[in-house]
Amino acid sequence: MLIGVFDSGIGGLTVLRAIREAWPGHSTLYLGDTARVPYGSKSAATVVRYARQNTRFLLDQGVDLLVVACNTASAYAMDSLAGLPAPVVGVIEPGARAAAAGAAASHIGVIGTAATIRSGAYERALARLRPGVRISVRACPLFVPLVEEGWEATPIARAIAAEYLADWLPGAPDRPDTLVLGCTHYPVLRPMLAELLGPEVRLIDAARATAAAVAPWLGGAAGEAVPRHRLFVTDGAEGFARAGCRLLGQENVELEVVDMTPLAAD
Repeated sequence: MLIGVFDSGIGGLTVLRAIREAWPGHSTLYLGDTARVPYGSKSAATVVRYARQNTRFLLDQGVDLLVVACNTASAYAMDSLAGLPAPVVGVIEPGARAAAAGAAASHIGVIGTAATIRSGAYERALARLRPGVRISVRACPLFVPLVEEGWEATPIARAIAAEYLADWLPGAPDRPDTLVLGCTHYPVLRPMLAELLGPEVRLIDAARATAAAVAPWLGGAAGEAVPRHRLFVTDGAEGFARAGCRLLGQENVELEVVDMTPLAAD
């Protein structure tokens, strides 16, 4: 099967890598909408419009399965993507399920972009999956540019994280036992966040949860002898290529630049 994945930028590469590792026999096609990143600061209507254009591009490439590897797009656009000729999987439901499945989860924290947090999508999903659980949310908008710049292991990243999560640090009286990394950029920050928050806080990586969530479609599908992997961006290929090598664990990546203007005009 050909799996299509899109995100506003490089963050969805964490989902792409998890899918490739979990389902190595299947081809993938990734679209990073780098000309219009970030989605987290956009209105809901704009995010829906972008998501529909990205989806149309992927369907035109013949994908058999669509993965919305963007929490903001998953929060606002999933209903608008219903009824397409290919199944669509977002990242919020798998991440929420992984968090709710924790036997000891009584206080679940969620961090994400301003738009994802504003949407309330994680709260709704978690309340449905684990009624009565306490939920705390926190917008951490500076995490995305830190990862985009490759600064995730720097003192400035740690200082910003400590500021955002000050009342959830060790010794704080009321902190979550489970934390959902509610943006696909955030798994890159996981080592730093794990050290900062301590082992008492279980970190949920929605990228890995999403890779597991496609099993109903890929579990019985025959793999390919030589799967093909293609990467598309809408702008900034050079910077994306550097980030792609880092996030995909490859020495080099080949990119194709696509112009979304014709789709935007439809």
